[in-house]
Amino acid sequence: MNISELSERLGLEKEECLELVELFFETSISDMDRLQAAIDRGDAEEAARASHSLKGAAGNLGFMKLFELAKEINDETRRGHLDGMSDLVQVLREQFKALAGLVQTEA
Repeated sequence: MNISELSERLGLEKEECLELVELFFETSISDMDRLQAAIDRGDAEEAARASHSLKGAAGNLGFMKLFELAKEINDETRRGHLDGMSDLVQVLREQFKALAGLVQTEA
C-alpha cells in the first residue's frame, strides 16, 4: 500500500490519510468482532450489518481484497447463510493484519 497514492486519490494530506486509515483499522476490529459474535449467535441480520459496514469502509478506501471478502460474507449473511462464515471471517482477519503491516511500514 502506498499512503502517498491513497492520500492523493482521496484528496487528503498524508497525515489526514493516516488518521483516516487508523480510524478504519479501529472500527474494522470492532466490526469484525461484532460480525463473529453475530455468527456465533446465529444472528444473520446482525452479521449482515457488520459485514456491510466492513465492506463499505474497505471499498471507500480502495482496500479491494478486504472489500471482496466482506462483500462475500455480506451477500451470504443477507441470505441467512451462516455456514462457513467463521472461516471467511478468519481469512478477512488475516488480510486485515497483512494490510495493517503494510501501513505500518509506510507510516
